[in-house]
Amino acid sequence: MLDKAIISADRALRTLLGVPLPGARPTPSVDGDASSSILNERERRHAASLMRVNHTGEVCAQALYQGQAMTSRSKALKAHLRQAASEEQDHLSWCAERLAALGGRASLLNPAFHAVSFCLGAAVGLHKEETGLGFVSATEDEVCEHLDRHLQSLPEGDHASRAVLEAMREEEAGHGSDAMRAGGKTFPEAIKGLMRLTSKVMTASTYRV
Repeated sequence: MLDKAIISADRALRTLLGVPLPGARPTPSVDGDASSSILNERERRHAASLMRVNHTGEVCAQALYQGQAMTSRSKALKAHLRQAASEEQDHLSWCAERLAALGGRASLLNPAFHAVSFCLGAAVGLHKEETGLGFVSATEDEVCEHLDRHLQSLPEGDHASRAVLEAMREEEAGHGSDAMRAGGKTFPEAIKGLMRLTSKVMTASTYRV
């Protein structure tokens, strides 16, 4: 348990400080150019705010998976979480890189959202494997809906951010479908509604702060 706590603390610090793990995949780009965007100042600020929201979302994803993996007793679920967390770490790096390119900064609320997400993940990990997998699926469904909204809201000329979000959406959808195929249970609409409300709070706050 002490080893798990130390590893979790290390990953939390890396997540919050923006220190990438070794072996991260390169950021998706358009025609090999991750900076290929033509934006005016208003569009740049809007795109940066959207990418800040997405960056916080990936901070939360890391915390959820870390917390769930630490308390879960299911080896199969732990393996699924490790694979998903590896890709989510790449997403975090991609968002951070694009956010910096747009002249933006990470949300000041990231430590709070990370702490809440970690505790939530740890609580879910104490339940049965099918509940944990179902939670992954429900979370990824919400993430995909969120990314769809951002893809519609991005400035038309921001091809670089669009390439990042499209690559993320494809992999997020895969995480959710993989979890259901592995035996995840469908969550009630009431719980999904609460998750949706929480997502809206995170989105509205980190867009500005």
